[in-house]
Amino acid sequence: MSRFTTQVFETAPAADTGLVTGEPRNPVRRTWRDIHDIARRMARSLAAAGVNPGDAVGVLIGEPASIAPAIQAIWMRGASVTMLHQPGPRTELGVWAEDTFDVLAMIGAKVVVVGDAFARTLPLFQAKGATAVAVETLAAEEPLEPVDCDEDTIAFLQLTSGSTGIPKAVAISHRNLHENAAAMLASSRLDPRTDVLVSWLPLFHDMGMIGFLVLPMQVGAEAICATPAEFLRSPLLWPSLVAKYRGTMTAGPNFAYALLARHLRAAPDGAFDLSSLRFVLSGAEPIDHTTIEALLAAGARFGLDRTALVAAYGMAESTLGVSFSETGAGVRFDTVDRAEIESKSYAAISADPAARHLAKLGRPLPGLELRVGDAASGEPPPRTVGELRIRGGAVSRYYLTPSGKQSLLDDDGWFSTGDMGYVTETGEVVVCGRLKDMIIVAGRNIFPTDIERAACRVDGVRAGNAVAVALAATGIREEFAVVVEANDSGDADVCARIRDEVSTAVYAAFGVSPRVVSVVAPGSLPKTPSGKLRRSATIAIVEAELAKTHSHTTQRQQEEVGAS
Repeated sequence: MSRFTTQVFETAPAADTGLVTGEPRNPVRRTWRDIHDIARRMARSLAAAGVNPGDAVGVLIGEPASIAPAIQAIWMRGASVTMLHQPGPRTELGVWAEDTFDVLAMIGAKVVVVGDAFARTLPLFQAKGATAVAVETLAAEEPLEPVDCDEDTIAFLQLTSGSTGIPKAVAISHRNLHENAAAMLASSRLDPRTDVLVSWLPLFHDMGMIGFLVLPMQVGAEAICATPAEFLRSPLLWPSLVAKYRGTMTAGPNFAYALLARHLRAAPDGAFDLSSLRFVLSGAEPIDHTTIEALLAAGARFGLDRTALVAAYGMAESTLGVSFSETGAGVRFDTVDRAEIESKSYAAISADPAARHLAKLGRPLPGLELRVGDAASGEPPPRTVGELRIRGGAVSRYYLTPSGKQSLLDDDGWFSTGDMGYVTETGEVVVCGRLKDMIIVAGRNIFPTDIERAACRVDGVRAGNAVAVALAATGIREEFAVVVEANDSGDADVCARIRDEVSTAVYAAFGVSPRVVSVVAPGSLPKTPSGKLRRSATIAIVEAELAKTHSHTTQRQQEEVGAS
């Protein structure tokens, strides 16, 4: 038995802790022992459906109450879990099905487990000849003992939230899960006997699944899992669950904390008690210092301790965590000279109020090594900006792609993250942006997140809904475009003002202007299933805007020629 499954099947069920689901309408608490017993019965049904060691199983379930025993049952069969992307109410099922069948073919899934919320998809699987079983029917059999698994057995094939649209899955082994859990426990000081984890994060994303379902299931900690739909329906559900269950640990991306801060500002005094929180992690997105300050200001009335905030760096390829800022120290920012980073790839400290504020993401988790640049060039001085590379037991060994396995690691075991960043004098990691998204103008390396923040300060631009992209893909060198969402995108005068003000704001910050600024309706910007902006996919919007501009210019020239 692997160390991971020993914990999940033996250690955690021995505790009195468990999982609360169904908030806020129908809360139900099951102990990890209850969930383990349900999983053993599900395992027999999965065996009857043909799930055997080494197989891959697709999971299309939205309810945490069903997900928890289902994934455990899959591991009992020695198989791997792939959380499939979930169709929304307005999703075109034909398109979704085509993408989903590509994923199932890639991972070689023999069985798909479907939750009640997605029952409408069952005929699609059946029409393709896929074995799809309703999760509600799985626990009707006698219990089955788990098969034996070793450390290199794959537990998850985690779909990445990349921007290319080509399916790819990170192969996460039992070893990876054990190493990642041990590292995060040490850095977060999680105590399964006293800590209570509260989350609404999607369970098809690694931060929600690994951090707030698998980890407490593995170590036997109390967990409260709501759904993203419930959070979006009422963002104040988040602090209400913390107050109700005396939550000590929670997490979310930057946009969620901006939303939370806005709602807390409008809440009456005494509405929530957040004083129990000791670990409030921000990750999965660039951390904006204005969002952190807004959250701290809004949360102070409700007892939120500013030292509880934690900045994190992570990715599916490292199972989840790469680094956490020091627990109990609060989130701190490096204030650096933007021009030095852009022109010299060096993060010089700056006292300029307009300097760039980058979150200090802490030291690498135990068992992980991190370096800047490749080994051949030697260890660079602190604050040298380059591509970040990681190595350690929590790092996956390969991707699964449509063409087969693709190694993640070089000959020395290093994984190139694709993230640009540096390490401070005290060994803390700082991330500047993605290498592939870099915008190069006149020899300067400008990170799109900086341009996007400038654009989002313009009145009428929806917060967090701006994308800056290089135009090299369209054949225009050393220029860039900005696309922003606005609620008043149908008003020509408002759009004209926003275009002008975005150009002005970007020029004021960087001394360069975008070739084009496009204003689009809410929901137009392409995003991954986990909500991240897909910059490369935004090129299509820019191309349409350039074509429209070219058409208008040609028409005007023709009219001028005709008039003469």
